[in-house]
Amino acid sequence: MKRARLVGELEVSERHVPPWPGHAELVDGTATYVRHTPPTTAGAEPALYVHGLGGSSQNWTDLAGLLAHRFDADAIDLPGFGRSEPARRYTLGAFAARVARWIEHRGRGPVHLVGNSLGGSISVVVAATRPELVRTLTLVSPALPFTDPRRSAQGRLLPLLLVPFADRLAVRRIGSMDPAELTSLVLHACFADPTRLTPQRLAEAIEEADRRIKMPWYADAYLRTLRGLVGSFLRSYLPGSGSMWRLAGRVSAPTLVIGGRQDQLVDVRVAPQTARLIPDSRLLMLDGVGHVAQMEVPSLVARALLALLDETAALAAAGPALAGGVPAGRAPADLASATSAPAMGDRVVGDRAVGSPPPRQVGFGAVADLASESAT
Repeated sequence: MKRARLVGELEVSERHVPPWPGHAELVDGTATYVRHTPPTTAGAEPALYVHGLGGSSQNWTDLAGLLAHRFDADAIDLPGFGRSEPARRYTLGAFAARVARWIEHRGRGPVHLVGNSLGGSISVVVAATRPELVRTLTLVSPALPFTDPRRSAQGRLLPLLLVPFADRLAVRRIGSMDPAELTSLVLHACFADPTRLTPQRLAEAIEEADRRIKMPWYADAYLRTLRGLVGSFLRSYLPGSGSMWRLAGRVSAPTLVIGGRQDQLVDVRVAPQTARLIPDSRLLMLDGVGHVAQMEVPSLVARALLALLDETAALAAAGPALAGGVPAGRAPADLASATSAPAMGDRVVGDRAVGSPPPRQVGFGAVADLASESAT
């Protein structure tokens, strides 16, 4: 693991584009909604953005725009979320299979795979089990295992997972909420500073919340996905091949891991631990940033990702000279530093996070029986 680097400041337009246009495509008989950000230059490389729990492809609007000169990008709505149809199973394995199938369907792999939260954990599974589909991997606050529910605002939902017909209770609760109220709750959980969201993006978020409330399957998809995620967390501390941490150790793609120090949904120690386990990784910890850095500080995320692209491009150009001397997925430290922009100071990338201890293994108690249930 090494510190992530940033390219120079980007020119950011004061005019916000609306969410990128999208459409539904049938993949294996199920409609998947995708938004496409057309490239602004020739030679742009394929990329895929994967959103988090309760999110949608709209979560990538600003970042996709900033990277359009390098990426020819899709952002999909996972099954049951956004405008995509519901699924029969909401496990990490099922989501990862859908993402891999989408890449195959588009016929543009390998892609630069970018995931946030749940989308980050899904992307780890894809990168570890289908490495031929992934050029680089970027994880923004990845929802990898931690077992202390006090370290997440989602912890208060865990008892609901044990209640019979909890989805019906959730439907009633969500259906009774005003879209603006729901949006405010989500923003305060996901952002360190909700005022960073512009009036246009806030209006778009409220509109999406209104549509979400009206989706008859949304609450069921949310709770079953959360149950599947909790199950994957618990299995990761048990013997066997199902551990997300073991999968992270198998990722060979050059990887950028980004975490927000004010993340209220994922234990802030998870990003450094993820970067320590992935062989060819770079870590960027952001002060004053919450769970969705790609929305809260898209320019910083873009600068780090562009530095990753520049580094891997330089290594690829030097490939013949390195043949046979470097293990797959690993870059010589001297060449990596020579081809990257100067490192940022501790205000953004701090040693405090890099040196943090691994998450404490505090059990969920009665929630443990959800591990077996999550495969249904």
